[in-house]
Formats: sequence, structure tokens, C-alpha cells
Amino acid sequence: MKAQTVSATESTLSSAELAERTLYRRAVEAAIWGMPIVSVDAMRQAFIRDAGAKYNDIVYWSKPADWRFQITTPNASSYYVYFHINMKIGPVVLELPPAIGAGVFGSLLDAWQAPQADVGPAGDDQGRGGKYLLLPPGYKQTVPAEYIPVWFETYNGYSFLRVIPASSAYEDVAKALDFVKRIRLYPLAQLINPPMQRHIDMAGKLFDGIVRFDESFYASLARMVNEEPVLTHDLVALGQLRSLGIEKQREFKPQAATMEILQQAVIEAHANLMQAVSVGERFWPGRHWIIPGGGIGPKTGFSFQTAERLEIDERGMLFFLGCAPPKRLGAATFYVFGMHDAKDEPLQGSSSYRLRIPPNVPVKQFWAVTGYDLETAAFIHESPRIELNSYGQKVQKNMDGSIDVFFGATPPAGREDNWIYTAPGRQWFSAFRFYGPEKAVFEKSWVLPDIEKVN
Repeated sequence: MKAQTVSATESTLSSAELAERTLYRRAVEAAIWGMPIVSVDAMRQAFIRDAGAKYNDIVYWSKPADWRFQITTPNASSYYVYFHINMKIGPVVLELPPAIGAGVFGSLLDAWQAPQADVGPAGDDQGRGGKYLLLPPGYKQTVPAEYIPVWFETYNGYSFLRVIPASSAYEDVAKALDFVKRIRLYPLAQLINPPMQRHIDMAGKLFDGIVRFDESFYASLARMVNEEPVLTHDLVALGQLRSLGIEKQREFKPQAATMEILQQAVIEAHANLMQAVSVGERFWPGRHWIIPGGGIGPKTGFSFQTAERLEIDERGMLFFLGCAPPKRLGAATFYVFGMHDAKDEPLQGSSSYRLRIPPNVPVKQFWAVTGYDLETAAFIHESPRIELNSYGQKVQKNMDGSIDVFFGATPPAGREDNWIYTAPGRQWFSAFRFYGPEKAVFEKSWVLPDIEKVN
């Protein structure tokens, strides 16, 4: 057979156009790669700006959160405790009291949001409390026996602890807040004379730790790259970041033309992340509740590093959707996400929906169902009701013990106490959480129905 020849196309990209296209694609990938560390910086900026806090201060919420608590997918049932640590000048001591009279769970995470240790009854102290010693990269000194050592590969780290009262009664809430007030955090260098601990209450105040998908995204990424050690599995990514003007020991000052490309690229990255979180491994056969990322996060202790590769896409997706994962998922809490209704359609804020929760939810502590804005993965702004949970004394039950939860811009008549607000014109999603999940959850003998559209 005679060989056929194909002529080269006369329409080719100029070198400048090719350079712009390459820069654009690298900027999109850089945003996905950098999602976890930029999210940490956004929370740190809120810690400093909105709470007026500094390293080793403890920020807490003396009431369950309302919509002003803007981080990715929090709950509105626990009493949160947040602190940001920086170990650039040396180790940091965390003193955690015994978990008596209140439940507590949470993790100590590095700047890439990889959990280094769980705390509380499901963590390394097993609920007895103790002194954790948070150790910076390269620390080689002997750790005294009275400490629980936690080694980090980054200088920055943080924690969101969830403190859970035994009930909503005043006495139980007081015990939970007493636990919070006894947490201590200070540099090891000040062990002999620790400074007075500052606890800053942010209840009812705006705490805006949400990433902005604009030019500030890359400025934040550059700041964090400069602060942290280079990890071996990130060498290729850091090489590509040079073309964006992001490099160790280099000020980030992109030219106007480059900044325009970055602004367009981060919009595409945001759209890709919103689309990606809408798909995932279905937890119950025949239902639309999912575990985003195909379960690779829990399987790797949320490091997203396997023997073959670093799962960058799945990592970016998860940390667009949430923050502060535990090292061992399922020991203290378990959750699934509802991105679509029973007909596999995206959830729309202008429509009305119903979720029927079967009786006898298999939890040792409580359950909660929450609504979130898809664009931010945070509580819906100005929402009068963001969550329903088994603590709710006014929630109406059906005759068989099941509970109908209604979602929409307005509540159905007579069911206001069973309603969660959604914003017209915006897509939303839900999370269902099991606190102290029992075997029936993982054996899947208890099944949560889909969210159903009612109009």
C-alpha cells in the first residue's frame, strides 16, 4: 500500500501564543496542586485578621457555629477550637486536658493538611489528655518521655478540635467550655515560664477563612512556598511554578500580562474543582450519597501519597471541599456528601427538597445534616438555619420515628423547625455526619435515602 503524506497545517501558534498557553495550563495545575496549602493560609489570615490572634493563641466558639464561621464544610453542632502553630523557631507544646464530661476529637495537621496525629479518645492520648510535643522538620534532639511526640515536615501547622457536650443542657455545655479553657499552647523554649494563655471567643463573629479564586490565590501560594521546606515529591511542581514567578527566596511580582493569565486560570481551576467534588464513590448501592475522591484520602491517611504517585487531583478536590481530616477516619466520625437528588440532578437553591432520615440512626453520640454553598464549600451566607441534628429538641418526628428534613429558600408551612435554608440562584450540597458511628453504618445495614425534589 502506498504511504500517504499529511501536510503540515498552515495555521500554527506563534512562540508568544505557545508561551501564554503553557503558562495558562501550568497556572491551572498549580492551583489544584496548591489547594491544600492555600486553604491553610486563608484560615491563618482569618486567625490573624478576624480573630486578632497570634501564633499559640487559641481561638474557640462558645456557641455552635452560625453562617459567619466561614471555613470549608464545618458542622454547627460541635464547639470548635482552632489554633495555628509555627515551629520555625522550635518545638511547640500542646497541653490537652482529659476528655471528662465532654467528647473531643480532632487532629494535628501540617501545612499541606496531612494529619500527623489524632487527639482525644480516638487519638494518641486515648482521652486521658497529656502533653503533645510538636516537632519541626529536622529536629534531632531527644524527646522527654512525658511528651507525645509529633513530627512535622512543615513549619506551619494547625488544628480544628471539635468539643462535644454530652447534651445541650447548660451543665454539659459548661463542662465542654471548661475543657476548652484548660487547653494550653506555648513554645518549648518557654516551658519553665509559659506565657499566659489567650483564649479568643469568636462566637457570632465573622471568621472568613475561605480561599478566594482570584489573583490573591497565587500570592498566597507564593507566600507558603517561601515559608516551607521543599518536599521531594513536589520538586517537579516547584520547577513548573518558576514560570509563574513563584520560587523560593523570590518576591512574587508578576507583570500585568502574566497576572491576567493567572486570573483566568484560577477561574478554570475553581470550576474544575466544583465539578470534581460532585462525583465520587457511592457509599450505599443505589443511593447518591458519595465519598468524594474515591476513598484515596482515608486509604493514605490523607497524605494522598501512594507507592506509585502523589494523587494531586484527588487531594486538591478534597481540600476544596473540606479541611482538618482525621488520620483515622471512622474512629470518631464518619460523613457522606449529597451533591445530587434522587434523579441524579444537581441541587439548586431555588428548588425545594426533602430528606427522610430513617429512625435509629446508628451513632453513639449524635448525627447532623448540614447545607453548604457549592461555590465556597462553606455555610450559605446569611442563612437563618444551616443544620439540623439529633440534639434539636424542636425537630418534629414522624409516627415511625423517622425525621423529614426540608431544604429550600422558604420553609414549608408548619415545618419551620425541620427546615434548612438554601440560597436562590446558587447550587448547594449537603453533608450527613455520624458522630461515634456504629457498625450498622459500615456494614451498610442502615441506609440513608436520597434527597428528593418536591418542587
